[in-house]
Amino acid sequence: MRFLTELKRRNVIRVGVAYVLIAWVLLQAAEFLLEIAGAPEWTIRALLVLALVALPAVLVFAWIFELTPEGIRREREVPTGASITPHTGRRLDRTIIVLLLIVVAWFAFDEFYLERRATAAPDTAALEPAAPEAPPPLGNQKPSVAVLPFVNLSDDADNEYFSDGLTETLLHLLAQLPDLQVAARTSSFAFKGQSQSVGEIAAALGVANILEGSVQKAGDRVRVTAQLVRADDGFHVWSQSFTRPLEDIFAIQDEIATEVADALGASLLGTGGRPLEGVHTADTRAYDAWLQGLEEQAKFSYISLPLAGRHFRDALALDPEFTEARLSLIRNYLLEFNTGRIDQAAMDAAIDPLLAQVREREPDNPLARAFELVRDVVAQKPGLGRDG
Repeated sequence: MRFLTELKRRNVIRVGVAYVLIAWVLLQAAEFLLEIAGAPEWTIRALLVLALVALPAVLVFAWIFELTPEGIRREREVPTGASITPHTGRRLDRTIIVLLLIVVAWFAFDEFYLERRATAAPDTAALEPAAPEAPPPLGNQKPSVAVLPFVNLSDDADNEYFSDGLTETLLHLLAQLPDLQVAARTSSFAFKGQSQSVGEIAAALGVANILEGSVQKAGDRVRVTAQLVRADDGFHVWSQSFTRPLEDIFAIQDEIATEVADALGASLLGTGGRPLEGVHTADTRAYDAWLQGLEEQAKFSYISLPLAGRHFRDALALDPEFTEARLSLIRNYLLEFNTGRIDQAAMDAAIDPLLAQVREREPDNPLARAFELVRDVVAQKPGLGRDG
């Protein structure tokens, strides 16, 4: 029993948990990059073995040494009164929570999107070359697309949040098509502001088509231009401009997604006439407030998170049925707890009713289930959230 207590005091268990989570995240990223590079299959297995072999060494290191203000010292050389292991433990707890959020988000995405699309169509991986030099053409191959961040052409540079939000909504709409491979948001946004050609971007993302465009917002009107480009020859499969009142932005999003699906071959995508679901609001002011909240939340700072929460609450005040705004507010409270802005009691009091409202409307909402899991993990560690 004393040995277990000492393991906890020296943060050995926390270090082990953090190491396993970090290794998992890095292995997922390595698998994605190695697949693009056409590396042999044994490479990722070798990295996994290396990570497992290093684990005992990491645990031994955490047992023998301690992090002090003067640097790393042997644990027995640190006077009892000078030890900062409780402070280090709290920092490790926050690191573990952030990593758990990443892991849970990935599992939710894999469970409810990737796995569903993988089971909806036959596996053609064995028929493809081991390391293709370019993405496959349309033809009989499984359609694939990457949605690049739409360029903000508005006079006001602060409208960047609006063009980014339109891009994210189009990603969400196209991801609902069961037989369409859509590059992840993180991968697509990595090319924001870059000067690579369509072919180079498509090759890096492993897709056959690129959807790009621009947004110009002026007063109560918006102009959206979108074009679908086939990567192998640069041919424009589809192009369209929309100039409408700002209140028609939701209809524009639906039209773009529908016409992209038609251009890629509706018979291949198996939409079956099922309408695609965008964000759950028809209020342009609520939508605009939500987009501003997402922009502040993405900064992930001590100052920006309260601003993001204010925007999300404004969106819900304008449209109480806005599910995405409610989920974004839940995530914001979790992030505020992680930065130490609020304690666990305040976080629980804020997110529990929000989770109940989402589950009442959508019992199987994957993000709500993921956030509930994170909340339950936090509840088992009552000392998290503050340094003091």
